[in-house]
Amino acid sequence: MQILVTGGAGFIGSHLIDTLLKQGHDVVTIDNFSSGRREFIEHNLEQGLRLIEGDMLNPNHVRKAVKGTDMVYHLAANPDVRRGVEDTYVHLEQNILATYHLLEEMRKQGVKELAFTSSSTVYGEADEIPTPESYGPLVPISLYGASKLAAESLIDSYCYTFDMQATVYRFANVVGPRSTHGVTYDFIKKLQRNPEQLEILGDGSQKKSYLYIDDCIQAMLHAVEHRSDRVDILNIGSEDWIDVRGIADIVSEEMGLTPDYAFTGGVDGGRGWKGDVKVMRLAIDRLKAWGWQPEHGSAAAIRMTARWLIEHL
Repeated sequence: MQILVTGGAGFIGSHLIDTLLKQGHDVVTIDNFSSGRREFIEHNLEQGLRLIEGDMLNPNHVRKAVKGTDMVYHLAANPDVRRGVEDTYVHLEQNILATYHLLEEMRKQGVKELAFTSSSTVYGEADEIPTPESYGPLVPISLYGASKLAAESLIDSYCYTFDMQATVYRFANVVGPRSTHGVTYDFIKKLQRNPEQLEILGDGSQKKSYLYIDDCIQAMLHAVEHRSDRVDILNIGSEDWIDVRGIADIVSEEMGLTPDYAFTGGVDGGRGWKGDVKVMRLAIDRLKAWGWQPEHGSAAAIRMTARWLIEHL
């Protein structure tokens, strides 16, 4: 197949491209390098990857990327949840409008197959933990979460109106080599600057599920292979969780440090920032019933990620 990966120079996108090329697909990616990094995909340019350096907000760039494509993995987005507190437009533009431009071009060119990376943030503060795909109503508490839910709705409506088919992934926190943001990344950068003290946003009790990148990619591909409905919505995460203090302990241990922890206290009952979901764990029973299961738990995923980042940052 000829497959388009939007945002392919990003953390998840670059790993997805690695695997798709190994499977023998022809792969095209479009990226404006606002958050993606060229070094993540350079090794694949020699393996046949075709790069379009362009913007999802430019219809001409999107038209060029979609041309001749059999299927699209849509990963292009602004991935920083906290960014919405300072810039209320960024997620509207890069997550919702970018998705609209892609869907319109797919409609015009008759491309029917789509996979989309959504987020656990669409659930907001769920009362049911682990949270199943059927949970509702969905009330996101961050602009990022709202943008992902809006993009899901656009995809749903395009699929039913224009006879397209989509797989929607609601991710837990994905970590691993090439991570460029997130709590593990932030802790390592802080400790590199000051090995004696680690500032921890919130009260340290925030507790969430973390998924290693290898498990994530396998889940994405497995879901596409086994999908059956016009729109399949699937949670992807690990089967356990870890709190922020536990992450700090792992990072400190891997760096050989014993820093003092300085908790900021956070906002709204110990959140790291406005819009931070304090407790998150997804029910993955549906994807397990399809034959997929993660190999790594949250603590192991954090530890492997920390080791890679310590060596490469």
